[in-house]
Amino acid sequence: MATDTPTDTPADLLAALAGVGVPVASVWDLVNGGHDYRAGVPVLLDWLTALEDRVEPGERCEALREGLVRALSVPAAKRAGAAPELLRQFRLVADDTGFGLRWAVGNALSVVADDKHYDGLATIAAERQWGPARQMVVQALGKSKDPRVVGLLRGLLDDDTVTAHAVIALGRQKDPAARADLERLLDDPRPLVRREAKKALGKLAP
Repeated sequence: MATDTPTDTPADLLAALAGVGVPVASVWDLVNGGHDYRAGVPVLLDWLTALEDRVEPGERCEALREGLVRALSVPAAKRAGAAPELLRQFRLVADDTGFGLRWAVGNALSVVADDKHYDGLATIAAERQWGPARQMVVQALGKSKDPRVVGLLRGLLDDDTVTAHAVIALGRQKDPAARADLERLLDDPRPLVRREAKKALGKLAP
């Protein structure tokens, strides 16, 4: 299965994609845009789920994992039921608490997960050891209708790695219970946090 570069896509994956009408030279062609690959999403999800059984561990496997995750960061992957596998991938990927692969998985979750997956998303959001890799998961919780979400988000405002994203999410919640917390952030030293706090306060009910 060796190839010239670690980012090459396995021939059997390319064949499976071509078989559903998505002919590409690399999974990264999908990530970079210009293709309607909705028919290929189940193939991508299948490959991500069984990746360790199909590609030997190493740089090539991790590069392919990232390509699959990024290609699954689309609404069609929500319809295909990708959220549980992406929740698994968030914990599975190699140690990464910055803006690398784990962040990309969190970004994919922000697209495909919903309140059926609230407990998994909330657990990720609350685990501070993941640092900024949780940012898009936290922000996506702004869409949640779960009654626990406002308390969770308010509790994350003192976490510097996700403060701005928690503020954005609280703005979407429009819950006046967060008013005092957001008002305190109007004097935050970080311009982004101050701007988002002001925006969020403008959305709260009087």
